[in-house]
Amino acid sequence: MFSMFKTQAPSLDLTPRNCLAVSLLYCMASDGEMDQEEIGHLISVMGRGATRQSVETALRYCRATRPEDFAAQAGARLRPEQKLCIVLNMIDSAMSDGEAERGEQELVLSFVRAWGLSEAELEPHFRTLTAKNDRSVLDR
Repeated sequence: MFSMFKTQAPSLDLTPRNCLAVSLLYCMASDGEMDQEEIGHLISVMGRGATRQSVETALRYCRATRPEDFAAQAGARLRPEQKLCIVLNMIDSAMSDGEAERGEQELVLSFVRAWGLSEAELEPHFRTLTAKNDRSVLDR
């Protein structure tokens, strides 16, 4: 009887761009807060076609679907270069407010494992993103 009250995942076509939006939303929510920098990053990567409704649909999907279930479903649909693109955007989003919180790090690593990426493959990209987000060099 109580299952009637359970949130049902809205219908969401797991296109690569929707997978990016959902992945970023999981990442943003993993530390318990959504910073302005993260919201700005989400909107910028969603592109011109992003609407308030598309963001809300993706958010409802996130609330109703566990990240590991999403990672499995999306992983079966995405090509390797799409997986890499999404993970790099997740890392960039996690680091956009200065540093990646533990929850963000754990989520990103769970997607890396679920999608068969290696940390060694990501290391040069990670170094670049670290340099990009270290704005303290501008004040020295």
